Amino acid sequence: MSSSKKLSNQHKNSELQAEIGKFIAYNKDEFAELLTFVDFAEKFTLGFIEINFTPDIDLLIAGLQQNPQCQEIQFVVLDFPDGNLRFLRDELVEQLAKITKETNKKLVLLIRNLEKSIGVFGDYPPVLQDLNFVRDSYRKTVPHPLLFILPDYAISRLAKFAPDFWAWKSGLFRFKTTELTRDRAIANTLNTDINIDRLPTPEQQERIDLLHRLLMEYHPTGEIPSPKHLRNCCNILNELGKAYLSQHKPIKAREYLEKAGKIAKQFPDYSLEIEVINQLGKSYQQQRQFESANSYHQQALNIAKKQKNHPAVANSLFYLGNVSLDMRQFHQAQDYYQQALEIKIEFGNRYSSGRTYHNLGIVAQELREYNQARDYYQQALEIFIEFGDRYSSAGTYHNLGRVAQELREYDQARDYYQQALEIKIEFGDRYSSAGTYHNLGIVAQELREYDQARDYCQQALEIFIAFGDRYSSASTYHQLGIVAQQLREYDQARDYYQQALEIFIAFGDRYLSASTYHNLGIVAQELREYDQARDYYQQALEIYIEFGDRYSSAGTYHNLGIVAQELQEYDQARDYYQQALGIKIEFGDRYSSAKTYQNLGIVAQELREYDQARDYYQQALEIYIEFGDRYSSASTYHNLGIVAQELQEYDQARDYYQQALEIKIEFGDRYSSAKTYQNLGIVAQELQEYDQARDYYQQALEIKIEFSDRYSSASTYGQLGLFAQAQENYAEARANLQTALEIYVEYQDEYMATVTRENLEGLPE
Repeated sequence: MSSSKKLSNQHKNSELQAEIGKFIAYNKDEFAELLTFVDFAEKFTLGFIEINFTPDIDLLIAGLQQNPQCQEIQFVVLDFPDGNLRFLRDELVEQLAKITKETNKKLVLLIRNLEKSIGVFGDYPPVLQDLNFVRDSYRKTVPHPLLFILPDYAISRLAKFAPDFWAWKSGLFRFKTTELTRDRAIANTLNTDINIDRLPTPEQQERIDLLHRLLMEYHPTGEIPSPKHLRNCCNILNELGKAYLSQHKPIKAREYLEKAGKIAKQFPDYSLEIEVINQLGKSYQQQRQFESANSYHQQALNIAKKQKNHPAVANSLFYLGNVSLDMRQFHQAQDYYQQALEIKIEFGNRYSSGRTYHNLGIVAQELREYNQARDYYQQALEIFIEFGDRYSSAGTYHNLGRVAQELREYDQARDYYQQALEIKIEFGDRYSSAGTYHNLGIVAQELREYDQARDYCQQALEIFIAFGDRYSSASTYHQLGIVAQQLREYDQARDYYQQALEIFIAFGDRYLSASTYHNLGIVAQELREYDQARDYYQQALEIYIEFGDRYSSAGTYHNLGIVAQELQEYDQARDYYQQALGIKIEFGDRYSSAKTYQNLGIVAQELREYDQARDYYQQALEIYIEFGDRYSSASTYHNLGIVAQELQEYDQARDYYQQALEIKIEFGDRYSSAKTYQNLGIVAQELQEYDQARDYYQQALEIKIEFSDRYSSASTYGQLGLFAQAQENYAEARANLQTALEIYVEYQDEYMATVTRENLEGLPE
């Protein structure tokens, strides 16, 4: 070892010895009593040492081990940091078996970190229940003096919830905290520049633990804090409230914030009082109790205005904007944010304005003003980068991803989400990363990467469940339902949607339940449960109209059109589609209107208005090509093929079907390709290319059987029956038509069953 390193170690050791000396001198009488206890304790003897901070525990243990009076004592420190510990005695017995006992020395066990399993909240923690229950067995199984080193609150909880064990104590030693330790704790909690929500979860918990210990210094259990400690006590309670809000535990947060609020009124610090009131508002907002949240933020705003505290006025307006945003009162939110921004700009608070630009971006995004939203987000991002606030930039990257996603710029969206996720992981923000995993799942789904989509959503769901965020998990259940639906796993999809709906209803979120009712309608529709589908769509539509969400209602009008179309109510279907199209055009949603043009084409086709049908399909195809949506264009090529086929333009029909089939194969959509194989078979049959026709029909049937689409297979059996009839193979024709009839009867499709019966009756005996 170099001489400089030796000197450094000697210096550190001398500093440590000085701290040990100061701690013992500061607690001279208590330390002397503890030495007496250790000297006289024999066999199982129980003592408790109250120390609020870990550094002081280290000093005490070092002081005991070095003390000349303890030369014949073997101190063994047993650490129990597991928050889920239940059976302490079993752990002690196991640890005792591993201890090598020193000759002619008395073994004394020092138990530390048990406060982790004792906790701060809740009645009868398991470790204390067991401690009380197996008390009598300690005399035999742990025949040595035991000293539990615990902070104030943990000792109080042990005395309350393990009273029989507590009654056996032979000593309680309360050590005062040194000024140096207290100052360090304050520096790491009240005076730190790092907000708790920026910390990784383990460090968040460390700070919360430190705050609880610090609170015991200024507000010991069962005592009223002295007037000189009120301000510190209030600050600690407020910080604990904010800490629990960062962990999405609003009820626990409110317990401390309400105490802070009462204390804040006892001394004239209006800034602190305003902050506490706003934090109380945030606690109610987390529970979606918006009326209460608004009331607190308005109260804070009134005090701030009266005191001419401009930063506090801006903050209160910002919080009011957040509540309005959650209530979908977008113009009201925009107004609050604009007022807050004006104040921040006027008083040169550029950094704080970053969050306001960000939230103005959210409002613009909800109003479908995507260019404006992107501009606000870019301004926010510029400020965060300028001030080196990498953590806050994650939220803005995330929202830029949402804008790109809405504009179908999926590669760009994925890139933004990945940047956001990288930062959140870097800062250990596991909770916030859930939302980004969720949105990465949406992008993967839009790109038809269903396994990847499901994986991202499962990661998001795991995090929401781990953090007890039942409300947020609803949206992920909904998204998992969409993935299952796309994979034709309808029972699974329905189950996910029902779980989402149950949560939305439990939290009184009527608006978000609309999209889940809508998607339950899609599942029912796919399962040919048309009355059920219509009912779900009507419930969704009712909610959208109630909330004035005219844009979202367009999708539900469209799907009501599909149900009417399936029930051959073509005039009703056309009316629904026209309503949907009108709204989409009104909102400038050219991309989404393509689907409605296509379905208007199907209705026109069913009504044998072929020129009109072709025109609608061409408009849809033009839009899909414009937006680069090659996959969706496949269904339009397919439908253009049907029109050409009906007009006996068979070469043109075949060309359209081939284009559709090529795209479906390219995108791996084997299921959907079955329809196109079938229609290629019809064209080949019309052109008397019988071997080719049979091959196409067989390919179609094979796929439908593979995907268990029994209903759809009926039409292929029907075509094979008609094909066999044309070949004068009447036995095969009868067998295929009979199979088709059985399926139509099973699925209660009376119209097609009648058509098939007529075809069967037309066969020669």
